[in-house]
Amino acid sequence: MRISPSNQFEIIGNSRLEAVLFLHSSPVLIPVSLDQSQFAGIGHVYKQRLEEMSSTFSGDETAPFFGFLGAAAALVFSCMGAAYGTAKSGVGVASMGVMRPELVMKSIVPVVMAGVLGIYGLIIAVIISTGINPKAKSYYLFDGYAHLSSGLACGLAGLSAGMAIGIVGDAGVRANAQQPKLFVGMILILIFAEALALYGLIVGIILSSRAGQSRAE
Repeated sequence: MRISPSNQFEIIGNSRLEAVLFLHSSPVLIPVSLDQSQFAGIGHVYKQRLEEMSSTFSGDETAPFFGFLGAAAALVFSCMGAAYGTAKSGVGVASMGVMRPELVMKSIVPVVMAGVLGIYGLIIAVIISTGINPKAKSYYLFDGYAHLSSGLACGLAGLSAGMAIGIVGDAGVRANAQQPKLFVGMILILIFAEALALYGLIVGIILSSRAGQSRAE
């Protein structure tokens, strides 16, 4: 049985006390064997329960599910890309460092750039989570979908960028150990791969800012 603020009790009859409970404009006749004072007490508890529910939540009850899912997706997918990029590049750096240990610090750039991807997801996750507060402001499905799309945009962009950085970093540091002139080209490729995640971050911020604009309050 779903309780809404529009529900109400009504007392009818003289010889036998009966209750009419209106559930979404559909009256249901419920015969009860209670006296006047007991029925008034039930009505008071029912009214108090409705007031508590209306004061603790405002908006669509399923909307926060999509909002929190977007925050989780932003962080999880971005960290997956960062982890793959770090691991893939780290393998190349370790293999190259056996023969050219003096180039290890110079070849650590792909690892650093891969780690930044996780920060992008963290930023979007914090923005989304702080925007979900049904007690302070009504949260509707439009807002949940906006936060979900924001998290997916940033998270999947970070995942793809991490895969690109890992593959390029692994091959780049190995090639740089044999031909130092390839270092500048490797850095440029890594920058363009990092830009993919930056695009997702920008779009994610724009989409998250759209939350709360579904209706005027």
